[in-house]
Amino acid sequence: MALLSRVQTFMEKFAPLKLAAGAWDNVGTLLEVPKPRVNANKIFLTIDLTSDTLEEALSDESVGVIISYHPPIFVGWKSLVMSDYKKSLILKAAVEGVSIYSPHTALDSCKFGINNWLCECLGEGTSFPITPFVDPELVDQEGAGEGRILILKEPQTLTNLVARTKSVFGLDHVRVARTDNHSKENEKNFPIQKIAICAGSGSSVIKNSKVDLFFTGEMSHHDILAATSANISCILTEHSNSERGYLHVLKKYLEAGLNANAKDLKVSITISTLDRDPILIE
Repeated sequence: MALLSRVQTFMEKFAPLKLAAGAWDNVGTLLEVPKPRVNANKIFLTIDLTSDTLEEALSDESVGVIISYHPPIFVGWKSLVMSDYKKSLILKAAVEGVSIYSPHTALDSCKFGINNWLCECLGEGTSFPITPFVDPELVDQEGAGEGRILILKEPQTLTNLVARTKSVFGLDHVRVARTDNHSKENEKNFPIQKIAICAGSGSSVIKNSKVDLFFTGEMSHHDILAATSANISCILTEHSNSERGYLHVLKKYLEAGLNANAKDLKVSITISTLDRDPILIE
């Protein structure tokens, strides 16, 4: 079976495309090249497809498929020209014989997806989706749905959760909005137990949750004000920093799933070393 076909088959089981967040998202196979690279047996993982990450992928002749979490094609196009940055990436990949697949919000919402992983990152407890996805045709996707509510087994101060976030995600800085209850003077009297979680720009998913803390990548100024006025503090990692660490988890699932049949050509998975969030706090 061709490499792209193997990726499509595995990803449809692991993160079914029907889990994606509505018609606005653009998920699945975004580029199927007519002449794939010969004997390519490697999949390249990145959160964002940029000129740097594309060059990194194409420089490895074993790469036959790029899984770009964020879709490099997001809106309808009427032309394909090199003068347009996004279109040039697609054209370069096509010429090199490398296909592109994007799971985006389907990967957020699946059973063992990004939002489930974020719960594990923040501490031991019980979790459930904010908006469950119920479909009797889905197999092995119990607990799938948009966002997550995490109820910590042991309540934590906001300071401890900020420190844990920096450690787990490898960040020097995160943005924090503290309510009066969670000020450094008062937080020991108001520990956090219930957290609403969504990867990326998650405000639309988590905003109506009655919790102690919002955890996401980014929120608008006014959404943050609305949260703190409701006594909900916020931890913001920046958009893709809430997603990037999961690539190591996906790598393990891909390696196990794609190499389960010993008769198939062994597939290897590599993660971009150049993929990073564009925002730095200096």
